[in-house]
Amino acid sequence: MHLSRTVDDDGNRVMGQDPASLLYTLVDMEQGVSVSADLNQKYGLNPAHSEVVSACEVVPPGDVLDMGCSNGRNALYLAERGFVVTAVDVNPNALGQLQSIIQQEGLDTITPRLYDIGSADLDSDYDFIVCTVTLMFIDPSRVDAVLLDMQARTRVGGFNLIVCAMDTPDYPCPMNFPFTFGPGQLAAAYKGWDFVKYNEELGTMHNGARLQFATMLARKTA
Repeated sequence: MHLSRTVDDDGNRVMGQDPASLLYTLVDMEQGVSVSADLNQKYGLNPAHSEVVSACEVVPPGDVLDMGCSNGRNALYLAERGFVVTAVDVNPNALGQLQSIIQQEGLDTITPRLYDIGSADLDSDYDFIVCTVTLMFIDPSRVDAVLLDMQARTRVGGFNLIVCAMDTPDYPCPMNFPFTFGPGQLAAAYKGWDFVKYNEELGTMHNGARLQFATMLARKTA
C-alpha cells in the first residue's frame, strides 16, 4: 500500500481514498464491523469508525469535536446521534464535500472548519473530542502540544477518543507515517484520566501486514 496513490496531482486527498479513510476501512473490516449509517451510505462514504460507534454507547450527546474529519463520515454519524459537531480538517476540498452534504440535507448541527491540528490552538471547549487515525499524519514535534490542547479543551466529565498507529519492537510499523506511538506512550500522556477503554492491539492490513494501534476512550475527571 502506497500513500502516494491516495492524492491527486495537486497533493489533495481524493474523496473516499485518503490515507486515514483507507486505514479506517482496513481496520474496521478486520474487526467485522457492520454499521448502519444512512447518510454515509447515501453519499458513498465509509461507515463511521468502529471506535466512534462504540464510544457513542458510553458518551452522551453533547458538543463534539471531530479532528481530521475528512469528508465527514464520523461527523455525520455523530450528528445523527444527537451531537452538535464541529468538524475540522486541513483539507479545504474535503470540507467542501462535507459542506455540500450539510446543505443538501439541511443539517444545522455540523459546523465544518478549516483548521491545522498541529497548531494546537483550539478556541472552544467540548464534551467529546474524537481523533481517530489522525495523529500519525502530523508533525511529531507537535503531538505533545496537540494532546495537551485536547485535554485542556475537554470539559470536566468529558471524553477523548484516540486511535493511532504504533511502532513497537515486536511490530515495527510497516507504513511511513510521520508519527506513531510507542508502547504505553498514549496511556502516559493521559495519566489522571479515567480509562473507559485502552488497548494496544494488532490489526491485519489487506496485504497481510500486521499493524498495531493504540486505542483509548478516556474521561476527564478533574
